[in-house]
Amino acid sequence: MKILVAVDGSDISLRAVKYVIALNRELARPARVTLLAVDPPPFPGVESRIGSKAVRQLHEESHESMLKDARRSLSRAKLELTERAEVGDIAETILKVAKKDRVDLIVLGSHGRGAVKGILLGSVSSKVIAQSDVPVTIVR
Repeated sequence: MKILVAVDGSDISLRAVKYVIALNRELARPARVTLLAVDPPPFPGVESRIGSKAVRQLHEESHESMLKDARRSLSRAKLELTERAEVGDIAETILKVAKKDRVDLIVLGSHGRGAVKGILLGSVSSKVIAQSDVPVTIVR
């Protein structure tokens, strides 16, 4: 089974990683896990002000911050792991990577900010659920 787990460095995304580790124990064969960190693009004009090298450095630092604890947990569990660090719209990027990598399951943590904020701000989890061609598990 190929599982995509998207992380943002939060405690909730670590819960999603722990869910994947527990799920793996139930599988007949070990899962292959893609660990994905997506950093949103900078606001327009930022790159022209600070330079492309500085923007790349910021993304690299952000990705490392998102991935490090999840990587440690998955490595301890001895799961086959591929890491992806992307820049783009978070929900769209999760869906794109899931399709490209032909995953069987997407696992996300949800911050559970409630229906009103989800409607006003848009929810990554809601967008992924609505547009995914594969099952999505939301961990709280």
